[in-house]
Amino acid sequence: MFNGYSEKTIDFLWGIRFNNERGWFMEHKDEYLEYLYKPTAALAEEVCAALNERAKDLAIEPHVTRIYRDARRLHGRGPYKDGLWFSLCREKRDWRGVPCFYFEVNPESYSFGMGFYAAPPLVMEAFRRDMDEDAQKMKKLLRGALSRGTFAVTGAEYKRKKPCADAAFEPWYNRRSIALDCTRPYDELAFSSALAGALAEEFGALLPLYCYFEQLFEKVMTSVE
Repeated sequence: MFNGYSEKTIDFLWGIRFNNERGWFMEHKDEYLEYLYKPTAALAEEVCAALNERAKDLAIEPHVTRIYRDARRLHGRGPYKDGLWFSLCREKRDWRGVPCFYFEVNPESYSFGMGFYAAPPLVMEAFRRDMDEDAQKMKKLLRGALSRGTFAVTGAEYKRKKPCADAAFEPWYNRRSIALDCTRPYDELAFSSALAGALAEEFGALLPLYCYFEQLFEKVMTSVE
C-alpha cells in the first residue's frame, strides 16, 4: 500500500546525485529500497489497478525503471540515476515508441502525465492528418485532455516547422513526439497516500487521448507490417 513519500526519499535522491558511485549507493541501499523503490512500486500498482478498473479493456501493466544506468551509455555520468519513475502501458511493451502514462520523482520535484516518446514518424503523420481532416473531432479530444488545467503539451519538435492551417492545433502539430506533462515541487500531496487517487483521476482525464494514440499506433503499424 502506498503511504506517501517522505523527507528521507528526497534525502536519498539528493544523496545519490552528489555521491554517484557504488560505495555510497551500497551503504545506502536499504534507504533506496525502503524510501524510494518500495513506495514507487506500490504507487504504480495502485494507480494501475485503479485505471484498469475504470476502463476494463485497458490492460495496462506497471513497470518501475531500474536505478542503474546502462553501462554502455554513461557518457561521463555516474552509474546511478538520480530519479526513479514508472510507466503504465499495455502488455509489458517497452514504453519507448508507444503511448504510456508515467510518474517520476527526482531531487527537486515530481512529475506525471502521458507520453508518446520516440513515436514512429508514420504515426505522427497520421495524427496530423486526423487534425487536418477531422478538425472538430480532434479539437474536442485535445481540449478534453487539457480541460482540468493540469497538463502542458510538450515534446520534441521538428526543426523545419510543419505548416499548420488551424491555430488551435499549433501546440500539437509540429511535434516529433508528444507528452502531456505536469511537474510540481514537493507538496503535501506527495507525502500523502492520497497521491495514488489523485494520479488515477488525472490519468483518467487523459484516457480518451491515450486510447486514441493506442488505436492510431495499432492501425498505422499494422498497415506497414
